[in-house]
Amino acid sequence: MKYVIVTGGVMSGLGKGITAASMGRILINKGYKVTAIKIDPYINIDAGTMSPFQHGEVFVLKDGGEVDLDLGNYERFLDIELVRDHNITTGKVYQAVINKERRGDYLGKTVQIIPHITNEIKERIRKVAKNSKADICLIEIGGTVGDIESMPFLEAVRQLHNEEAKEDVLFIHVTLVPMDAQGEQKTKPTQHSVKELRELGLHPDLIVTRCKQPVLGNTKEKIALFCDVPPKAVISAHDAKDIYMVPLQLEQEGAAEYLLSRFELQPKQDLRIWDKMVERMRSATGTVQVGIVGKYTDLEDSYLSIRESLKHAGIEAGCVVKPNWIDAEEFENNPDSVHTLSQYDGILVPGGFGVRGTEGKIAAICYSRKNNIPYLGLCLGMQLAVIEFARNVLGYHDANSPELSPTDHPVIDLLPEQENVVNMGATMRLGDYTAQLTKGSLAYRLYGVDRIVERHRHRYEVNPDYIDEIEAAGMKFTGKNRNRMEIAEIPEHIFFFSTQFHPEFKSRPNRPSPPFLGFIRSMLK
Repeated sequence: MKYVIVTGGVMSGLGKGITAASMGRILINKGYKVTAIKIDPYINIDAGTMSPFQHGEVFVLKDGGEVDLDLGNYERFLDIELVRDHNITTGKVYQAVINKERRGDYLGKTVQIIPHITNEIKERIRKVAKNSKADICLIEIGGTVGDIESMPFLEAVRQLHNEEAKEDVLFIHVTLVPMDAQGEQKTKPTQHSVKELRELGLHPDLIVTRCKQPVLGNTKEKIALFCDVPPKAVISAHDAKDIYMVPLQLEQEGAAEYLLSRFELQPKQDLRIWDKMVERMRSATGTVQVGIVGKYTDLEDSYLSIRESLKHAGIEAGCVVKPNWIDAEEFENNPDSVHTLSQYDGILVPGGFGVRGTEGKIAAICYSRKNNIPYLGLCLGMQLAVIEFARNVLGYHDANSPELSPTDHPVIDLLPEQENVVNMGATMRLGDYTAQLTKGSLAYRLYGVDRIVERHRHRYEVNPDYIDEIEAAGMKFTGKNRNRMEIAEIPEHIFFFSTQFHPEFKSRPNRPSPPFLGFIRSMLK
């Protein structure tokens, strides 16, 4: 097993995740199987309880793991499916060690950071790498070098480096090369960051420099001299027009050649699938405007997978998709403003939790339905579509979900098997579930099969007591998992399609999600 360990310096948010994913992509292009691990130093067990405002979206894996959004980038770039063990957090590590100590597994020894915590980290890394059956395992360590919470993980990978063969472990350090007012590229931040890394016993084999403009040759030479690496080991990762162009950029910089030579490997092939996808993206003609009516619109990363899924569908459909972020509360505070939705080619209502903004989303759904504007609803976006239909078509004006408000018409509700569960986390549907599709429906036409598997993250469901009445009035449930409604559509509408699941989590640049692709194509019409 080969390990590529990615660290970051100077500041957070430099793009370690995209760098790691891009490195993995170019190794896949050369014929190697790659997997990925994200280490998050926070004490949370996982990302499930984190606010989208603070941490961006919660990405859901096939086994129901709620993880950092970087794992979504790994799945999209590497075209693989990961599980919760691929996300290692301080909370998971300490919880496991404390449980072992309580069971007496350490035979009365004093439990310490070294060796017990670091051994647990190494054991988890090796287990994931082995189970993946990959050739190369990418490991991204979150945060920056010098963060106190990252220290045990940096010590663990230092030990891993010493315990594995020298040619099997490679360190990549991502750092910032800022430009001063005169446009000169400054190397001091990189020098200090690498110095701090070396003080921890780690030496970077490859330095990836983030800069607005391509890093100049003399700047690379200066960094190489002061950081004790060959000039060819200093890679420019300057700003790209799109993140999917980063693998091509890194390969042009010689990253693939350097990685393989450092690992003493030869290219097995030279795949160009990614390059062709990027070329299709560059040559796209025409534009569609999507109005995304959400409640976390101040931070676009809250809807990262949705943004990328729209892009994937646009690449396949040959157009540029322009997402427009709309705060749902605007329609609550100023109901007349909902008419501004007329300027968009389609309306999308994403998932979310809590009552804030839901009436604004319902107003947007109503506008889409009445004005025959393509609509795509995801998770809560499906539940609110059912609520809107029950209110304005069936005449149940107080129809709602008990999650949002007391109601005499709970068209959305907890199913009986969920009602008496004390631990609310235990009622959440997370990860992969199947759905049976109705032949001849829009859902069936989009997917091309009658049975699908998609990822979920929700608690409430469409109430089966109202299904017959809703379907008789024109909204059809064309995807089902026993008594759970998975898809709702209105056949007479140009495109009114909503899903209880999150199709955005399985969308890929070369394989767009069918609901997103159908949504974009309906807008092009």
